[in-house]
Amino acid sequence: MIDIHSHILYGLDDGAGDRETSLAMLRMAAETGTTDIVATPHSDLAFAFQPELAAERLAELREASGGVPRLHTGCDFHLHYENVQDALAHPARYTINHQSYLLVEFSDLVVFNNSGQILGALLAAGMRPIITHPERNSLLQQRLPLLAEWVGGGCSLQVTAQSLLGEFGRAAKDTSEELMKRGLVHFIASDAHDCEHRPPRLDLAYAHVARRWGPQTADRLLVHNPAAALVGDPLPAPPAAPPEPSPRKWYRFWR
Repeated sequence: MIDIHSHILYGLDDGAGDRETSLAMLRMAAETGTTDIVATPHSDLAFAFQPELAAERLAELREASGGVPRLHTGCDFHLHYENVQDALAHPARYTINHQSYLLVEFSDLVVFNNSGQILGALLAAGMRPIITHPERNSLLQQRLPLLAEWVGGGCSLQVTAQSLLGEFGRAAKDTSEELMKRGLVHFIASDAHDCEHRPPRLDLAYAHVARRWGPQTADRLLVHNPAAALVGDPLPAPPAAPPEPSPRKWYRFWR
């Protein structure tokens, strides 16, 4: 499995706080089946993106971990004016592996009326926005038709693994399930910050998706699509219709 969203580089944001935590997160990811993980420190109003320091930390952790799992560069890009202007001027600065896919995080406080135009400008500049964890954003939870419109315009969506498992509450779980039913999910990632509360694990979400929507869907969202993002390739064609979830057994309603 390939994890395209993690805060595994220590000391750069609200993720790993020290080198030992970073290495522990890498060990956990490898032990639970992740072969590749993209380090995506925040670029927002609280944390300045420092690509040179991120590259140094990435090289240090690659050597210390023996290259397992494989580490890649990226950024958790907050959609605000200064960021957008800099990305338009330097597209490869923020994208996954300096290719074309860009993780885009929306504010929890406001969704700008011109958000579609901003996403269109990023697309026109050669970037492919991946809207991160919309199921955890209370404003985007109420705008599923708008998310579908953005997907139709060339964006993709990334759901958090723990959301599908109910770890971010009922609203996030229900929204992630609805996005799955509508065929709007393109990636499942950990958005890991530590080993305890927000761990770098994809295995449980893979098992859940394989059980509910089939192993082909799990492979598409956790293996094949992320592999395309690493190298900047177009995503493999999705199925003609969203996969139907498997029926729940009656006794599960009582658990």
